[in-house]
Amino acid sequence: MSTGLIILLIVIAAVVVVGAAALAFRRTRRGGPSLKRRFGPEYERTVARHDGDAKAAERELTARVERHGDLRERPLDSESRERYAARWTAVQERFVDSPREAVAEADRLLAELAGVRGYPDGAHYEEQFAALSVHHADHVDGYRQVHRVSRAGTSGGASEAGAGTEEMRTALIGARALFDALTGPGTDAGRHHAASGTAGTADTTGASVADTAGDRSHARSHAPWALHRSRPKES
Repeated sequence: MSTGLIILLIVIAAVVVVGAAALAFRRTRRGGPSLKRRFGPEYERTVARHDGDAKAAERELTARVERHGDLRERPLDSESRERYAARWTAVQERFVDSPREAVAEADRLLAELAGVRGYPDGAHYEEQFAALSVHHADHVDGYRQVHRVSRAGTSGGASEAGAGTEEMRTALIGARALFDALTGPGTDAGRHHAASGTAGTADTTGASVADTAGDRSHARSHAPWALHRSRPKES
């Protein structure tokens, strides 16, 4: 082997090593701050789940981005938005009489809606949640709470009275943020509907349980646990 060839191989090897080191350095630099910006509160929750180990949390969050960062949400047409909005209203009305069933239905509804938008199937909750956290980091915690409370209910967890009902109410309120993000204006191809007032459908479903339940005395007895979002004024 000639001296020139040996020198060339050494140069190539050095370039490869330097390139790999530079790539690793860039990943290290952008990992913490970039992940914090991207995931917001979800970053802190993930660190907490790893007992304060930021590096382990960042490895998990980086893996989420690598698996789901290229996901493109499927459009949701106006008819589907209205149908889902009506189902969410029904969930809120049901909460008045059957909090546990309402929370379980909210869990199923979010899983179905996310699947329709192109996220992993709801039967694989962990993977679906991971994908949602990449694209809706500010809104996924409510879904986590609803799913946890729903699963606890099936195993004889929280009771439907006192703190149990309050916990379910809080979970349902939090889950509404993700529902709005998945059905809000701009999720369908016909964005002109939002300007013409179709987007108001989703807002209307934000009425409190007490409002959507009408004048029923039972709804008034549940006022401390009503979902406090007021109904838009009628024109």
